[in-house]
Amino acid sequence: MQDKERFMSNSPFLNSIRTDMRQKGYALKTEKTYLHWIKRFILFHKKRHPQTMGSEEVRLFLSSLANSRHVAINTQKIALNALAFLYNRFLQQPLGDIDYIPASKPRRLPSVISANEVQRILQVMDTRNQVIFTLLYGAGLRINECLRLRVKDFDFDNGCITVHDGKGGKSRNSLLPTRLIPAIK
Repeated sequence: MQDKERFMSNSPFLNSIRTDMRQKGYALKTEKTYLHWIKRFILFHKKRHPQTMGSEEVRLFLSSLANSRHVAINTQKIALNALAFLYNRFLQQPLGDIDYIPASKPRRLPSVISANEVQRILQVMDTRNQVIFTLLYGAGLRINECLRLRVKDFDFDNGCITVHDGKGGKSRNSLLPTRLIPAIK
């Protein structure tokens, strides 16, 4: 499978999709995710060009994800979104309704750790990692948001953080945990 993946990464077709997504301003993660599912779709159909395929092949692929791969519902929806982009927006060949077998694997609820468990985790970390972990946990930041923080994003007087280019390219304010202020300063 790795040889097939490597072969397809140099594909002019996939490169043109990548260029189109960048011109349309898609997020880098969306680009990577969509290209991943488009590659898997093409490989599933033995490298047939998507222009020679349509709704029936998409239905077969999505159904196989549910039946053979046993993917979660959201994973199947992401694959569908990638293929809808490919056909509707890139190839300009609308798919219409696709009657595929939906994944039956239930959504997995995230596990939540207790306050005591959080304290035990923090006790074994150095100060730098404690600050990062507390920002992620206490301010509700995503990892990429935390990595992009700058000194000027911290408003110590009002106890908030300005997060730039978060999910969807949006900016937002988040609370700054007061116990972190001395460590950050």
